This record gives sequence, structure tokens and C-alpha cells, in this order.
Amino acid sequence: MSSTLTIYDQYRNPLSSRYASQEMSFNFSETKKFSTWRKLWTFLAKAEKELNLPITDEQIAEMEANWDNIDFNRATKEERETRHDVMAHVRTFAVVCPLAAPIIHLGATSCYVGDNTDLIVLRDGFDILLPKIARCIHRLSKFAMEYKDQPTLGFTHLQPAQLVTVGKRACLWIQDLVMDERAISRARDDLRFRGVKGTTGTQASFLQLFEGDGEKVKKLDALVTKMAGFYSSYAVCGQTYSRKVDVECLNALASLGATAHKICTDIRLLANMKELEEPFEKNQIGSSAMPYKRNPMRSERCCALARHLMALPANTLNTAATQWMERTLDDSANRRISLGEAFLAADGILMTLQNITEGLVVYPSVINRHIAQELPFMASENIIMAMVKAGGNRQECHEEIRQHSIAAGNRVKQDGLDNDMVERIKSSAYFAPIHSQIDALLDPSTFIGRAPQQVEEFLESEVDPILKKYEGKLEGTVSLTI
Repeated sequence: MSSTLTIYDQYRNPLSSRYASQEMSFNFSETKKFSTWRKLWTFLAKAEKELNLPITDEQIAEMEANWDNIDFNRATKEERETRHDVMAHVRTFAVVCPLAAPIIHLGATSCYVGDNTDLIVLRDGFDILLPKIARCIHRLSKFAMEYKDQPTLGFTHLQPAQLVTVGKRACLWIQDLVMDERAISRARDDLRFRGVKGTTGTQASFLQLFEGDGEKVKKLDALVTKMAGFYSSYAVCGQTYSRKVDVECLNALASLGATAHKICTDIRLLANMKELEEPFEKNQIGSSAMPYKRNPMRSERCCALARHLMALPANTLNTAATQWMERTLDDSANRRISLGEAFLAADGILMTLQNITEGLVVYPSVINRHIAQELPFMASENIIMAMVKAGGNRQECHEEIRQHSIAAGNRVKQDGLDNDMVERIKSSAYFAPIHSQIDALLDPSTFIGRAPQQVEEFLESEVDPILKKYEGKLEGTVSLTI
């Protein structure tokens, strides 16, 4: 093997190289992480200066000018020598900030930059995801309105049940996404800053720095928290913020994964029935061996990523459960993987789901054929009632219907033929009094209840208020590169 490895000679996480957006990948990048560390060191210095510690404007200006001037090779070398990532970057930052070197990281512990940066990244990650959830809701809402009146077979136990409409079923998908938007918004808004708390959360180092002035320590915490864009910091913490925060964040994302899996499983099942399809491009190949295949690969991708996303909260639960006393470092390696992968997986899911919802194709003729095969059975009670109104005996009519149903069912199941129950009833002398009513009694639109009105009412009361929050962020389409 060559001594110089290219990107193709090394493992690359498919979430960043294949599925997630550049925006989300950058959010969890080393550039974002370490430039944020430098901003946090600057915020700390500015706040300490404001509270009369001997820090100069020149030192702060020097730090601000070098937020993005990161020598990653030097930092890597320093970390090899020190076995400490924060000190490696303190030293690397100090090289380009010689004036500020004496006051970088003054009074702070590693988690000041580490945990506070994680909280910023989590917040920013949610801010990337939330408009994408809204876009999926928006696309499906338009779809639901377009097909609010289109009858289709409902299914319980994956067996034909009473009719619903295509739009009403879409509202079930939307309702789960609305719940996800609320849960993720809540997780985002519940985030606080770790702030300036010191090595075990007692702020002892800062109390010493300010010669016992507790009010200045509180003010320092508040100033840095505000500079970082948070409204408040956690009142108590150990060396780290509580790892229960990670649990809450990933639980919300995993729930989104369950929603996407359910939606896309429905689409895959409906594609098998040829009632509905996800977008299929002109030059897309469904199978290398079977040219006729139109595989629902986008929906399958969503399901695959969703399964990974739904498994990740177990990591955060185990980490939260094993943080002895004020903290242990066995959280670090796990969180480097699980937090980023959860957000990148959610991002990839939402991009794919948006692409699907922008190009769903419905086949009403197939839907109507499936209805025609089942509706005669479902209409039995309507036919009985019509016969009774025409002077018939309910019990006699029930037996006539039962015999025709058995015969028609055997024809479908044993001979593989179409359901001919309607023809049997139309040719039966017993049902002659209502022959003229049969077609009206079998009109699918009379079997869908209030489904169209439910679609309208749901979208107005539940969906429109959500979408108003994202005005100006709902436009644009997603074109999947792979």
C-alpha cells in the first residue's frame, strides 16, 4: 500500500460522505469545533476584562483575529505529546496569539470549551433540522389536500378495512411529523449553556481569581452565556453538563427516525400494491438484473438510516447512567460518535424524505380496482338496509348476502378471478327491488365518512400554526446526488 493515503484508502463515514448535507457535516466538523473553542476563550477573556482583570484590548483583538487560523498539523503534534486535546489547542492558539498567550483559558477547565461547544453544536444542529421537518410537513400537506377526496382501501392488520382517502392517510404521517417538530423544538429550547463553572462545577477557581467576590463570578457566568447566544446556563453541574441532556436530544431525534420509518414503510407497501410510488428518475436503474424493477430505494434508505438513528439513544442512556460522581471520561469517545451520527442521520433522513414527498405519484385507477375487489363485501350492510326499506326480511337478506359472499370469495381466493359479487346480486331475482340502487350503494365516496373534512380541519388547526413559524424557509427542492 502506498505510504500516502487518499480519501479512498481510508474509512469514511457514509453519513458525511454520502447522506447528510454539507451544512450538517460542517456543524460537526473539527473546523467548527476548534474555532468555537477559540471564540469561547475570547468570550471568557472579554468578560474577565469587563470585570476588571488585567486583560487588554490588544490581547482580545489578537484572539478574535485568529479564530479560524488553526494549524491542525501543529495541534495534532501537540496532542501526541501532551495526550490532551484541549491543552494541545491552547498551545496552538497561543503560537498565533503571543500577546494573549498568558490569559488564554484563564481559570477554565477543559469542559469549559468542550461541553459549551457541544451545547452550541447541538443547538445549531437542531436549527438545521427544524426547517427541514417543516418542509416535509409542508409538502405532505399539499399532497393531503390534493388527494383529500380520493377513496382508498384502509388497512388494519394489513387486511382491507373500511375506506379512507389518500389525503387522510397522509395526515397520519403529517401528525407524527408535527409531534416531532414540537419535541425537537422543545429539546432545542430546553438547552442551556454550561457556562463558567470550573473543574467540579463549584466555580472555585473563578472565586479565587476574583478574590472571593461571588457576585463577580455570577456576572462572569452570565456575560459569557449571553455572548454564546444562550439565555441561561445550568444552575448546577459537575465537571460536565448532565449527560441526561444528550439523552433528551437523541430521544427526540430517534422519535423522528421512527416517524420516517413508518411513513416510508407505508410507501414501500403501497408501491408493492402499485397504488403509489416515490419519484423515479428517467435514467434511474431499479435492478442490475431485472430492468423492469422500480424499487423504492429512497424509502428504503430512510428506513435504513432510521434504524441506525433509533439505536443511538442506548449509547446516551448508558453514558448518563455511568457518570460516576462529578464525571468520568468514558463518555468522551462514545459521544464523539453518537452525537454527530444522530444529527447527520436525521439530516440525511429529512433530505431524502423531502425529496420523496416532492414527487409522490398516485395511481387512482389501480386504487379504484382494488376498491372494486373489496367494496362489495364492505357494502353488505348497506344492501341489507336497502332491501329492508324495500320490504324485505333482514334475516333472509343476510343469508342471501352470505351465500353470495362465500361464492365470490372462493372465486377470488381459489380461482384467482375478480370479485363478481356485484354481478351476482344484480342477476339475482331476490334483489330485484333494489337493482336500480346497486351502483349508488357501491359509490366509494359514500364510504369515506368525514375524511375530506378531517383533512381540512387538521391542516388548519394543527399544521398551519407550525408552518407559520417557518415562513421564508419552506421553499427549495432537494435533489439527491446519490
